[in-house]
Amino acid sequence: MGWLGGRSKRREPRTNHRDARLDLRLSARDRAGASYSGSGRSHRDERAPKKRRSRGGSGRGPIGRFFYWMFVLALWGGFALSGLIAWQFTKLPPIQTLVVPKRPPTITIVGLDNKVIAVRGEMAGKEMPLSALPKYLPQAFVAIEDRRFYYHFGLDPIGITRAIFVNVLRGRLREGGSTLTQQLAKNLFLTQERTIERKLQEVILAIWLEVKYSKPQILELYLNRVYFGAGAYGVEAAAQRYFGKSARVVTLSEAAMLAGLVKSPSRLSPSRNPDLAQERALLVLAALEEAGYITPEMLKIAKSRPPKIVPNRIAGSSGYIADWVMDALNDYVGQFDVDITVQTTIDPALQAAAERALAEELQKNSEKFGVTQGAIVAMDPNGAVRALVGGVNYNESQFNRAVSAKRQPGSAFKPFVYLAALERGMTPDTVRDDAPLQLRGWKPENFTQQYYGPVSLQTALSMSLNTVAVRLALEVGPAAVAKTAQRLGIVSELQPNASLALGTSEVSVLELTGAYVPFANGGIGVIPHVIAQVRDARGKILYARSQPGHGRVIAPPHVASMNQMMQDTLLTGTAKRASIPNWPAAGKTGTSQDFRDAWFVGYTGALITGVWLGNDDSSPTKKASGSNLPVDVWNRFMRVAHQNLQVIDLPGAGQEYRDGPLIPPADVRDERRQDERQADRGMDGWLLDRLLGIRRN
Repeated sequence: MGWLGGRSKRREPRTNHRDARLDLRLSARDRAGASYSGSGRSHRDERAPKKRRSRGGSGRGPIGRFFYWMFVLALWGGFALSGLIAWQFTKLPPIQTLVVPKRPPTITIVGLDNKVIAVRGEMAGKEMPLSALPKYLPQAFVAIEDRRFYYHFGLDPIGITRAIFVNVLRGRLREGGSTLTQQLAKNLFLTQERTIERKLQEVILAIWLEVKYSKPQILELYLNRVYFGAGAYGVEAAAQRYFGKSARVVTLSEAAMLAGLVKSPSRLSPSRNPDLAQERALLVLAALEEAGYITPEMLKIAKSRPPKIVPNRIAGSSGYIADWVMDALNDYVGQFDVDITVQTTIDPALQAAAERALAEELQKNSEKFGVTQGAIVAMDPNGAVRALVGGVNYNESQFNRAVSAKRQPGSAFKPFVYLAALERGMTPDTVRDDAPLQLRGWKPENFTQQYYGPVSLQTALSMSLNTVAVRLALEVGPAAVAKTAQRLGIVSELQPNASLALGTSEVSVLELTGAYVPFANGGIGVIPHVIAQVRDARGKILYARSQPGHGRVIAPPHVASMNQMMQDTLLTGTAKRASIPNWPAAGKTGTSQDFRDAWFVGYTGALITGVWLGNDDSSPTKKASGSNLPVDVWNRFMRVAHQNLQVIDLPGAGQEYRDGPLIPPADVRDERRQDERQADRGMDGWLLDRLLGIRRN
């Protein structure tokens, strides 16, 4: 083709025959487009100086050079980023073996009425399918967190560019360019540390998620794994925590507040900063309208109906119940990897009444009596715990004083001494001497330091006379007293010495209350329990309580005698303030040395309740005794608990047993045979051994 308008002849390389070598080069006039003159020179003067070319490209001005170098830098940056990503890729597990970790199971703990008491587990909320949620809930997260979620491949270049521009413009890190998929990758597989290495791994995993899962699946995973603060992972847990309802039924304004939380769960917590949370929710609502997910009318209605935040239920005593359930759960169902619901024996109305009774009494008298803590356990005659308060405030202290703390019960232990005496042939009318006593330097004294001489066992128990209790313990043997208490349900170690009669061996509120249950139910031993049933998310029963207990542990005549004596404690003895109108009730007060612990365990035919008050550091109180604060707490609670209940008599009330001689328990029969073998030593030697607490085998 011609270059200047006309056909030009094809030119072949010329051979210089004068040279032995072939010269195949073209001369200047042989090149295409060169003009030729007869003189053999080109139109352009070849000797004229040439214009120097710019290294950034010919003809480029400053702007052109800028974009040129930006392109070069971007190209090399891409190469470097690819290399870093490839390097991080080698540090991850093989991609073909990578799977989304299974969501940890959630444990929902409910009461007798099937209403939620607490939700526990690593994520503490049920997994919700996307189809079960109102449309505006996932839309709110997309609108405020990742507007181009449905269009990117796990990374959003536009969002990243915008974030870089904003951060550079403001001179500090204000915005991030992470997509929902990147956030999910971080939550599923990575730590929260802010390093380049972690960010690169996040990019790789985000792309993998986009390849393996659909957009709805990614969004569903995100909504069920993201953290909302206050220990709530997932929208269901967050909705329950902040609004007291399921995520299935949250309103538009509530959905907007949830979506706004994920940016900064602690700072934007509606429980801690309600104004900031609402301000952020309004931004989410505006983003929803801008994205076309809601109409202006819906926006207007949502703004006029801000969310109502419910108080944290764990602030009350339900946290103590939940902790106890979690500690015991593995013993009932073993290891599990599915969401479960634990049906407890707790009556929410009684739980609230117990919590209120303790709080009101301490608010009134804490400073006066120098008492800072307390605990309550209430159970029915089958050992099912209906209410449990492990302390004044769960948020301030999670130590469960009802289950885990062991304190000296003082005189509240004496019923086991008297029962052991009855089982060895004594009766409520048996007389023993109330007089000063000295044993190897130990001088047990009565609370009032007064002595009444010969008194019946019934009088001695109702007045809580220490010397009579010690004499009885020595007479029947401290080991016999310990065995009697253990038979009724005491599981703590008991020291079989004379001071055991005064409650010097430590026990928990739960076990002491449980050991009183046989007095209320006619002599049947029970196992205190709070878990009635465990079922999985499909309703399959994994555990249902069927174990009845320990069977008979007290003979009916002895139950009747003990109830007769302990009823007198409320009628004429140390617990007169505990009486409940129209209800037969019985019980025993207890005060440990130096007023460190104050107890009252009392019961009716319907409910057995134990109360303890004191200080965590075992410091002495200001004369708080079993006859004042614990009795008042017990009375406050039991009056509420017995409203609208039909009156139930205590077992054995008004009955006489004339069915022949009573067969004593096996341990008592063994001791009698032993005592008979000791008879040849003489009565004086036998009594001496008893008084010194020495039992010869």
